[in-house]
Amino acid sequence: MYISKLLGFAALCCVVGSAFATPVIQHWQSASGARVLFVEDHDIPMLDVAVSFPAGSSFDRVEKSGVAGLTHGLLDLGSDGLNEDEISRGMADIGALLGGSLDQDRASVSLRTLSAERDHALSIMARVLQSPVFPESILAREKTRLIAALKEAETRPESIADKAFHKAIYGSHPYALQVSGEIASVTGITAQDLRDFYRAHYNARRAVVGIMGDVTRAQAEAIAQQLTGQLPVTSEPPVLPDVTMQIQPSEQRIIHPASQSHILIGAPGMSRSDPDYFPLYVGNYILGGGGFVSRLMNEVREKRGLAYSVYSYFMPLKQPGAFQIGLQTKKEQADEALKLVRKTLSEFVAKGPTEKELRSAKQNIVGGFPLRIDSNRKILDYLSIIGFYDLPLTYLDDFTGRVERVTVAQIRDAYARHIKPLSMATVIVGAPQSEQKSAGAENK
Repeated sequence: MYISKLLGFAALCCVVGSAFATPVIQHWQSASGARVLFVEDHDIPMLDVAVSFPAGSSFDRVEKSGVAGLTHGLLDLGSDGLNEDEISRGMADIGALLGGSLDQDRASVSLRTLSAERDHALSIMARVLQSPVFPESILAREKTRLIAALKEAETRPESIADKAFHKAIYGSHPYALQVSGEIASVTGITAQDLRDFYRAHYNARRAVVGIMGDVTRAQAEAIAQQLTGQLPVTSEPPVLPDVTMQIQPSEQRIIHPASQSHILIGAPGMSRSDPDYFPLYVGNYILGGGGFVSRLMNEVREKRGLAYSVYSYFMPLKQPGAFQIGLQTKKEQADEALKLVRKTLSEFVAKGPTEKELRSAKQNIVGGFPLRIDSNRKILDYLSIIGFYDLPLTYLDDFTGRVERVTVAQIRDAYARHIKPLSMATVIVGAPQSEQKSAGAENK
C-alpha cells in the first residue's frame, strides 16, 4: 500500500455539480471528537470508509522532510498484535481493499469491503489506525526503497521540474517541501520520529470520518467511534504560515538530456475557502482545464502544433495551492511555445473569456456532473473533502447553481486579483541547448 499511497498523494482538484440528484449527507461529532459525514445507501452490499487527518507533508520539518510520508506509509505495515503479512492477508482473504493518500495538507486511510465482511475488515482498519508500531526493520526497508525511488526521480525531467517549481513559488513555506522527502532528510529519519509525528498529528479531535454505503445511521455511529475512539488526543499542531501570494518573477533553465523541454509556469493560486473559487475554476476550464476545448490547447496545439498537450489547473489547499500551466515540447520550439503560453495567459487575464466560451464551459461542467458521483468511492472522496476543508454540507447541491451564476466580469475580476502574468515562476527542464545554464540557475 505504501508505494501506491506515495504516488497517489495528489489531492483532488476542483469538482463540479449539477441539478442531478445529489446524496443526502448526514453529519455529527463522534464521542471521540471526530467529525463524521455519512451517506446511507443500501443499493449494493458494499461499505466505503475513509479517515483523514491534518498530517500532510507541510507538517514536516525541513531537516526531517519525509516523516509525514513514512508515518502514513507504515501504518499498515505493523500494528499491535498484527504484522504486515497478517494485515495484508487478512484483507485479501475477505476481498477488502485498504488504501490511502497523502498530500501537503492531509493524510487519509480508506477501506472498501463487502457488507458481509464488514466487521472483520473494520477490526483490521481500527488496529492499523490506532495502534501502529512502526517496526525498526520495516522502516529500514522502506527507507531503502524510498531513497532508491528518490534517486531515480532525480533523473526524470518531470520530477526535476516539479521540485524546482514548488520551490520557486513557495520559497521557505512548508508547501515547498516534497511529499516524499529528500534523500538526505530521509536517511536520518528514525522510528521515534514516526511515533512522535503520529502522536502529534493523528488526533481524534481533528479526524474526519467519511462513511458511504450499506449501513444504518446507528451502525455508522458505531463505526466512526470504533475507528477513532483510541486515537491520540494531543494539543493543537502549529499553524501554517500564510502563503506569499505576490512572488518575484523567476525563470530556471535546467540542463537535461531529454528530447523534449518540460515547461511549468505558475504561482500560488487559491485556497479551498477562497471567495473566488467558482470564477477561478470556471475560468480555468476555459483557459486550460477543458482539454481540447481550452484556449491553451487551441493556441498551442491546434493552431501551431507546438505541443501534444498543454494544460492549466488550480490545486486548492488550506492555504493557497499552486496555479500551474504545463506542457512538453521539442527543445527547438521551447522558447516559441513559452512565449505563446505567456501571451495567451496575459490576454485571458486582461480580457477574460467570451460569452460563448463561458456558455460552453458551463454546459460541459454541468453535463459531466453525474459522472462525478456515479460510484460510492467518488462520493466518499467528496465527503472527505467537504469534512476536511469545512465546506458547506450543501456543497454538491449548490455547485451547479454557483457555476451557472459565474459571469465574464467575475472571471476577469478574479483573475486580475489572483494571477499576475508578470510575476510568475517558470521552470524549463531540457531547455534549448544554446540557452541552457547550470541546474538551478535563474534569470529574472
